[in-house]
Amino acid sequence: MPSLMPSFSPRCVLRRLSGGIALMLAGLASVSNPAWAQHVLTPAQAEHFARLSFPAYQAFLSMPADAARPDDIQRNAAWLEAAFQARGFRTQALPNEGKPVVFAELPAGKPGRKTVLFYMHFDAQPVTPSEWKTDPWTPTLRARDATGQWQTLPWGTLSTGPIDPEWRVFARAAADDKGPIVMFLAAIDALKAAGQLPEVNIKLLLDSEEEKGSPRLHTVMAAHQVLLQSDGLIVYDGAMPANNKPGVSFGNRGSIQLDLTVFGPLSAQHSGHQGNVIPNPALGLSQLLASMKDAEGRVVIPGFYDGVSISEADRQLMAKTAPPAAALAKRLGLARLTPFAANPLEAVQYPSLDILGLSAGQVGAKAANAIPATATASLNIRTVPETPPARMLGLVRQHLVAQGVHLIEGETPTPEERSQFPQLARLTMLAYPSTSTAARVAMDSPLARWVLQGVRAPSQTEPEKVRMIGSTLPMSGAVDVLKMAYVVVPLVNADNNQHGADENMRLGNYLEGVRTIAAMLTTPLP
Repeated sequence: MPSLMPSFSPRCVLRRLSGGIALMLAGLASVSNPAWAQHVLTPAQAEHFARLSFPAYQAFLSMPADAARPDDIQRNAAWLEAAFQARGFRTQALPNEGKPVVFAELPAGKPGRKTVLFYMHFDAQPVTPSEWKTDPWTPTLRARDATGQWQTLPWGTLSTGPIDPEWRVFARAAADDKGPIVMFLAAIDALKAAGQLPEVNIKLLLDSEEEKGSPRLHTVMAAHQVLLQSDGLIVYDGAMPANNKPGVSFGNRGSIQLDLTVFGPLSAQHSGHQGNVIPNPALGLSQLLASMKDAEGRVVIPGFYDGVSISEADRQLMAKTAPPAAALAKRLGLARLTPFAANPLEAVQYPSLDILGLSAGQVGAKAANAIPATATASLNIRTVPETPPARMLGLVRQHLVAQGVHLIEGETPTPEERSQFPQLARLTMLAYPSTSTAARVAMDSPLARWVLQGVRAPSQTEPEKVRMIGSTLPMSGAVDVLKMAYVVVPLVNADNNQHGADENMRLGNYLEGVRTIAAMLTTPLP
């Protein structure tokens, strides 16, 4: 197998810059201000430095990065350390059971600046090559033809002539999340060429297991609290709004899994002999699950929504930015959405409870004429900052007891429990420390205002503000361990097919991402 380390050396970027620096310095302009100067790259300047970064982008995407393969992760980590060291960063591979997390820090320039920790991840979703039109680890450049079909262009097209913003690079991790990492490198190159010092101290944490739920990220954070300590954290991950306008998310829900098992007879029993005679645990489980929600989709467990409050101003903002309910229902093949809230965005501001899966015997041709001995459901609760995981587990337990269930503590009921209690069940919670805690930062906080100022600057477009996204990011360690607020800034196109076949990065988003990062780095954090 040929070496997966790129033939491109990160130091080549700095050498290649020399030919264009004189020209670029003449055009690179900053806001004239005696206190600080926010640096906004023009589209042409962003294109210039993006073009210089494309060899690195191609090399980085050519390296498989499945977190299930430690060798993949170590090669990528070594590449990243070299790339950031070439730009003057101090780097360190933080131990993580053979899958190192990469830390990088730019030595302090201006005194008195605040410090921002930037989080991205370099691992990628597993791939099924047969589902892709081309090798997922061989990045290809494509453009749509007159019929709307994608046609491959030579990679060298990126080094000559204007870059069409509608061109796309297809490869696994092109958007999620290697693209933003190389955008960051390009932004640093542009600032260095302009002699522009960042207005914040820069630290980076590059995760190696995000696509696996970052099961040990909180441990890494706990072991390096002093090293990582900063005044705020920015997550460059996720996709921009569907209209491809700038967007900022100020929080996300947490996630826990509850496994509920209802016990019936000691072993499966003949349904002819025992039907109408013994209780069926599958039916008992179904009745318990049905008791948790009403027909409108609201959880009826007492106290489930206690403490959750949404201001009228936030409701109005969500009404303006939420995707149309009818369009979402049509895309998903549904007659309607759950009438839980006024719009989908408002709905995910609350905790939720959903059934992930059910198991009780076999179905279809494999079904046996037997009443099963047990029935199990896996439930997912998405939490919000006002509803911590331990409290939600307690509420579900109380609800089950109120339905007449005796919850056992062991793996199976004891003979005494079987003889005494007609309804027996076991409830357990599975919560990854990295994803169980929800977080939200106020939109008028210093960190939020700093982000909005930087994101707004390149296009002078007001970003779409999302109070809290419904999904979960592996940032519980930042909240629980580092006690640090964080904001999510998506940079990639909404239709990037992340996690699916033919993942891609729209080059217009790549260019704007370089501009956005450069603007944020040259905005002082108050």
